[in-house]
Amino acid sequence: MNISRIAVLGLLLAATPAMAQRYGPSDEGRRFNDGTQVVCRDVQTSREVRDPNRVAGTAGGAVVGGLLGNQIGSGNGRKAATVGGAVLGGLAGRKIQENHQRNTTVVERQCERVRIRR
Repeated sequence: MNISRIAVLGLLLAATPAMAQRYGPSDEGRRFNDGTQVVCRDVQTSREVRDPNRVAGTAGGAVVGGLLGNQIGSGNGRKAATVGGAVLGGLAGRKIQENHQRNTTVVERQCERVRIRR
């Protein structure tokens, strides 16, 4: 390895943040020589929303609504019922998914290393 490659490698290592140690509930109460210990607490958090635009609910509702609307009427009335069913089904599916995503909070145990006060 030449000097320039070693210098670049050194810069990359210096710029990389140190990996933070993660602690779990099994580490609770663990003490360290530097005067710290692992403390855990329950925290209410929200789960990540995978579909913030609610595309899946809208599309699924539109398909189901369109199929149901197609079963109603005949001729041009059937076409209008299919379109109307798709629109209403899409709105309903979007609202159902919105309500489901709103209720995605959980309580989880988070642990961190803190300094002990004496």
